[in-house]
Amino acid sequence: MTDLYNEGTEELLLNMGPQHPSMHGVFRMVVRLQGETVTGIEPKIGYLHRGLEKIAESRTYPQFIPYTDRLDYLASPHNNLAYVQTVEKLMGLEIPERAEYLRIILAELARFASHQVFIASAALDMAGWTAWGYPFRDRERILDLFEMMSGSRLTVNCMRIGGVSAEPPAEFWPALESFLDDMPEKLEEYFNIYMGNEIAQARMKKVGILSKEVAENLCITGPALRASGVQYDVRKAEPYGIYDRFDFEVPVLYGCDTYDRNLIRFMEMNESLKIIRQAVRDIPEGPIMAKVPKIIKPPAGEVYHRVENPKGELGFYIVSNGTPKPERVKIRAGAFVNLQCLNEIGVGTYIQDLIASFASLDAVLGEVDK
Repeated sequence: MTDLYNEGTEELLLNMGPQHPSMHGVFRMVVRLQGETVTGIEPKIGYLHRGLEKIAESRTYPQFIPYTDRLDYLASPHNNLAYVQTVEKLMGLEIPERAEYLRIILAELARFASHQVFIASAALDMAGWTAWGYPFRDRERILDLFEMMSGSRLTVNCMRIGGVSAEPPAEFWPALESFLDDMPEKLEEYFNIYMGNEIAQARMKKVGILSKEVAENLCITGPALRASGVQYDVRKAEPYGIYDRFDFEVPVLYGCDTYDRNLIRFMEMNESLKIIRQAVRDIPEGPIMAKVPKIIKPPAGEVYHRVENPKGELGFYIVSNGTPKPERVKIRAGAFVNLQCLNEIGVGTYIQDLIASFASLDAVLGEVDK
């Protein structure tokens, strides 16, 4: 991008974060500027590093489940699900039908809530003071449902190796039905006040271009990949749980810009509502926990399992030595991998465009730093 006003100016090194409000946690990037034009970006991570992979190796398999809540803490059920399904895969466990449906409902509610926070924070990063309030208002209803299920609102912990921790209380189901009935109108409200705003469109359209080829080469996953024209979703490519029973589409857009990375979340939220409705309709009666030993000791071996987290592909690799504690745990965090494209979407744009482009990646530093 050519900027006549920047000609003859000296290069400036600018620290953004780890306390900057637009850095989505404790992310830091060192930005090289020529005037207001970005000429280089150096990501700096690790300010939230807690050594969760090593902690996993000193805990029993069930003891590590609550730690997974602290990865992508805006979508705790997804982290729980990825981990317990990995252990179940290692053990060859068969999960009761009712538990499978409850897991799907919780996971898609978490996806919806995560995207609500994305819309609100992306709008706020561009000074959309009005638009941020609406998604947060309605996200409270999902947190109410989580609280009914687990007693927690943010670090939700109700997945167990073999099923789920408890049956939803009686008031859960009417509250969920009411949520499903109201959300299509609310989504339209979000869209009109945010994506329909001509200032927001000018800030996002044809800005932060991430081409299909670059996205594939960098192993970008999740909404950022689908907004670059790649129709890839783990729920379809390698269905886990009972996702193969549900009728839903994988939205894909081809603009490859910040606008499409925002728009794709709205489309995915509609698909999540479809999945939840089908799960509520078809959920059977029955047990919610499989018969598992009191002391869980998976057979010696290794396993990798992945799920479609709201941020991208989340995978767990576990090596078992046949004892109650894993020998090795490695977490493939989608947000961490997606940050590789910062130079691609930021260099050559203005500093204010970089803020909007970074927001469109929806990075959560609990998952990035681990």
